[in-house]
Amino acid sequence: MIQEREIKVGKKYALYLPIEVVKTLNLREGDRMLLSLSEGRIILTPIREPLDMALREGKFDSYTPEEVEAISLEEQRRRIGNSP
Repeated sequence: MIQEREIKVGKKYALYLPIEVVKTLNLREGDRMLLSLSEGRIILTPIREPLDMALREGKFDSYTPEEVEAISLEEQRRRIGNSP
């Protein structure tokens, strides 16, 4: 993966990302990015919505409906037990 690449500022100050970066970060047109300035540098960080991540990213775990229900009930009992 590239660490640095020279790019130009386009019309209306657009920055065009190298295709390697786009593919590595799994970006699509219309994705939202967080822009930060730090010590004279621009930092762009993709903003990932949970649903978007679930649809784009590979699965890393799986649960049966019964397991989801058991986790839900356990969490509800925990929260109710801690309520005022």
